[in-house]
Amino acid sequence: MRLCVKFNLLTRCSYAKNRLIFCRLSVYVYNPLVLGNSMSQTVIISNKAKLATMETSDSTQNETVSLTALLESVLFVASGPVSLQRLAKALETTPAVVQSLLDSLAEQYATRGLRLQWSGSDVQLTTAPESSDVIERFLGLELTTRLSQAALEVLAIIAYMQPITRPQIDQIRGVNSDGSLRTLLSKGLIEEVGRQETPGRPILYGSTPEFLQHFGLSTVTELPELEEVSDEDEEEAIGD
Repeated sequence: MRLCVKFNLLTRCSYAKNRLIFCRLSVYVYNPLVLGNSMSQTVIISNKAKLATMETSDSTQNETVSLTALLESVLFVASGPVSLQRLAKALETTPAVVQSLLDSLAEQYATRGLRLQWSGSDVQLTTAPESSDVIERFLGLELTTRLSQAALEVLAIIAYMQPITRPQIDQIRGVNSDGSLRTLLSKGLIEEVGRQETPGRPILYGSTPEFLQHFGLSTVTELPELEEVSDEDEEEAIGD
């Protein structure tokens, strides 16, 4: 006859990027038919005391973790950009405090391999663009198909003038841009962000967080400034 029965309790330990990792806690409950009721009750009380001690220890550990560290943990497991309001709710604080913590993290990341990437008012944790070659080599990523010149033109127009409609893009380029728009949409570099309140209500296009990641930008405000082209320079370019 067995003296005890072993139970494996699944308990949450930690998160790896979008993956929940579990550990097992073994608890032994002794058979009262073998040890007697008084002995089994003592053992069970002992097990309960151990569990209570572990719970108290975990609670104390959580209290010692800084709010900045908790914010970093939440950003690490987030599957995409997160709003300040959602972060504040998770951390049980205010958006203003979260913004201050994010500013502090951004300063720390300046010399490290991580960056905060902003998409409007939403924020996401990404790797530093300077480490892209090493990451691609580590992951064994193959060279993807390059964008055509036409697609790059359309992407640049959208990036600098978003939100913008297809007719406006066509007017700037002087040619139809349907094919380039489909290509950019399929690659996730642009997205529909709304409709213009004009006759026909044409679709408005804007860049995506994936666009920022591909070009190593934290926000669209980091795009290089456009160079002003004078009439003389334009005539020379046409002449060439």
